[in-house]
Amino acid sequence: MVFDSFISKARQKLTLPLPGHEAHKKLIHKERFLFKNSPDSSTRESAVLLLLYPSSDIVQIPLILRPMYDGQHGGQMALPGGKKEYTDENLERTALRETQEEIGIKALDIKVIGELTEVFIPVSNFIVKPYVGFIDYKPQFFPDQKEVDRIYELEILDFFNDNNLGYKTVTAGGKQIEVPGFEIANSYIWGATALIMNEFKEAILQA
Repeated sequence: MVFDSFISKARQKLTLPLPGHEAHKKLIHKERFLFKNSPDSSTRESAVLLLLYPSSDIVQIPLILRPMYDGQHGGQMALPGGKKEYTDENLERTALRETQEEIGIKALDIKVIGELTEVFIPVSNFIVKPYVGFIDYKPQFFPDQKEVDRIYELEILDFFNDNNLGYKTVTAGGKQIEVPGFEIANSYIWGATALIMNEFKEAILQA
């Protein structure tokens, strides 16, 4: 099966040295450098999950659209995830718990197969640890109405198509900025999520 083959490949590729920040740099926008560029003692920990699942003969991934709000990430496309709570024994648990809370996928159903390089988000002072996992069925989603405006089910290989890379003007922090990202299914993925997806792509494609 296509899905089983992709999961097997991803599991193996994620054991190799990761592309890391070199992959991130390709999709960093210049506004990022107006803020501090490294975490410090005040930086908060968070985690997200890149969740793979089968749909007929394709491999899909859910991204969420954050509701519009006054914070730094309102209205943006994102991977399910959030800040580490004191009850989380580690960041992997954070990613699984947040995925269950935000989109309704049972944490016990998810098999984690690897992790990616952490991403520091200067504007909100978070450092994000991405994990990669899968479920072996097409899920029914139950979005948290406070955290999720909409769930997009995207084909993972669309992130591997360089024709979907480009630049677009978005509104962030009350101003218009031009940012690199992925344009897929009439949606634009930029910022930390784009950095994570680009590293995943390069990790899978590495020799």
